[in-house]
Amino acid sequence: MFVRLAEQHRQFVRDLVMNLQALATVLEEMGYLASCYTCGGQMNSASFMVSLGDDHLIRFLVSDYGITWTEMRDDRELMKLEGAEAIHQLQELANLVKFRVQPAGAKKVVPSRV
Repeated sequence: MFVRLAEQHRQFVRDLVMNLQALATVLEEMGYLASCYTCGGQMNSASFMVSLGDDHLIRFLVSDYGITWTEMRDDRELMKLEGAEAIHQLQELANLVKFRVQPAGAKKVVPSRV
């Protein structure tokens, strides 16, 4: 039973890392400063960061050791969550993509007419 649970956890972390990479890409395309770094090709950990403007930064860390959401403003930690609560906050961030919320100060690209 424990071997099966360990493998399920590893698969969960890999899936989460892949989704973080995709989220970073989409957020960058929307005009946010976002990145997702992984170590090695095993997809067993990631560091995801996004700037929401006005010195407002989100850091999401995932590894075999745990999951952490840290929200900072002006280099001060506002909130730190772990586990399921951290994943819930990540869903709230993903809703920015779902509802196409633009970052503060972003310029909308208007197609030029030829």
